[in-house]
Amino acid sequence: MDIPKPNPFLRPKAPSALRALRSDGVSTVFSGIEHESITVGKGTILFDPANIYRCTIGRDCTIGPFVEIQAGVVIGDLVKVSSHAFICSGVAIENEVFIGHGVMFTNDNWPRATCIGDHGPRPKGPEDWSLVETLVRYGASIGSGCTILPGVTIGKNAMIGAGSVVTKDVPEGEVWVGNPARFLRVVEISEDFNVAATVVPTP
Repeated sequence: MDIPKPNPFLRPKAPSALRALRSDGVSTVFSGIEHESITVGKGTILFDPANIYRCTIGRDCTIGPFVEIQAGVVIGDLVKVSSHAFICSGVAIENEVFIGHGVMFTNDNWPRATCIGDHGPRPKGPEDWSLVETLVRYGASIGSGCTILPGVTIGKNAMIGAGSVVTKDVPEGEVWVGNPARFLRVVEISEDFNVAATVVPTP
């Protein structure tokens, strides 16, 4: 098998970071061109390329390629984040959560590129907006291509259908789909295996 040549435009972080994680368990690795540290639990695998900085990731997680995880994010244990996901500052993800491909979290209810300064429009800075936090509870699954608007809580073992736009809280153990996402049915959870055992249709 031919081994591709390194791309000079990609940061060189991952190979040494992956070796450290596999051999040592808990490690502090470096990500991004700024070399800002992240904390990663034992058994977690980070695939390159990715943009991950100043965040905490638990044990036995899998973080796919082309993922961005911003400063202040906290991810629990046994979490899978699929490729091309964007997890912005203000997001907390509990244990055993699944994040599908291309899931987009957001943290600003009124995003603008500029604001009005003393001499007309100026670039919007950190002091010009308020970060809104989002929580994904234990065992929840978010399908590929979903957008999660700021300030919502996705409940324990809830499931969000692919391509949905979540605009409000999703209760524990429910399936929500659509744009905007709405209740579809209840998922009955097996306490023994923490898997979907029975789907109960709505009356």
